[in-house]
Amino acid sequence: MGQSKTVISIEKDAFLIDGLPTYPGRRFNDMKIEGLLMNARLVQGIFDDGNLETRSRWDYPDGPWDPERNTTEFIEMMPEWRSKGMVSFTINLQGGSPEGYSKTQPWNNAAFTPDGIPDPAYLDRLGRILDKADELGMAPILGLFYFGQDRRLRDERAIVCAVQAITDWVIDRGDRHVLIEIANEVDVGLYSHDIIKAHRCHELIELVQVKSQGKLNTPAGRLLVSTSMRGGTQPPDPIVRIADFILLHGNSVNDPNRIREMMRICRANSCYKGQPIVFNEDDHFEFDAGDNNMLAAVGGYAGWGFFDYRVSGETFNDGYQSVPVNWSISSDRKRGFFDLLGKITGAQD
Repeated sequence: MGQSKTVISIEKDAFLIDGLPTYPGRRFNDMKIEGLLMNARLVQGIFDDGNLETRSRWDYPDGPWDPERNTTEFIEMMPEWRSKGMVSFTINLQGGSPEGYSKTQPWNNAAFTPDGIPDPAYLDRLGRILDKADELGMAPILGLFYFGQDRRLRDERAIVCAVQAITDWVIDRGDRHVLIEIANEVDVGLYSHDIIKAHRCHELIELVQVKSQGKLNTPAGRLLVSTSMRGGTQPPDPIVRIADFILLHGNSVNDPNRIREMMRICRANSCYKGQPIVFNEDDHFEFDAGDNNMLAAVGGYAGWGFFDYRVSGETFNDGYQSVPVNWSISSDRKRGFFDLLGKITGAQD
């Protein structure tokens, strides 16, 4: 299928798009912005529910749930997000909790058969989003698994099959602008398959790296891969040693100084090789405050990702993770994020 025109690469602790650092030359309040990957958690862009008993939970205010509508409306908003300074977003084949946080997950958003074969409808929706990202010069973080849905794959062999299949699919498409996240928060203890969990997930990171080696015309010659930890925790040594970039989460981190401490601890790890650090999930906002988690991350030279979900009493206009999603900038919280993002990145200049 050729190759994407947009290329994501890493040089030391910085991200480059098409050979130039992101936000070239940009500084904000004496903080270096050049090379950061500013992002949002938009994991439900290809969501669907194969459980007929729960599918009606996701109905729109004006009609039934429709995965095609969801993806189409996502794509329509991408140019506006990009214009406001966002160069990346996390999208996950198995989504995230469509309720924000969930104790149980009876819905079926597996994206794979029990044997690990990707669902063609999911790949079609994902491909359209990745194509639009390429057109806009964006570098998405593509997650493969989510706890509570990984159990729908039969066994470890199916997990490996799924990883190999998606790796081949990305390579066959020539997607040089895509970063891979094996799974979301592999240390939460809720994954059904041992190979995804924190103590073994480095095996899947290496699988993608090796399988893609020499197959992409990029500086690395392969896909760039990592996995994420739950809020406030550090990746174990094997992940720090092998990951191409470090993914941290700010959930449960109520003090911006703890965000700063997390970055210091990560860089002090003897296995750390100078990789870029990215927070790709944080549900703390306070965007008008003099200090917040977003500013703390940026001040410590790490990208930051907006995790927005609908809390009790909020409406369809609120929350980027709660299904059905209004993908427009339709709430004060969304506007607060994009306003501060624009100031940081210079998109408002």
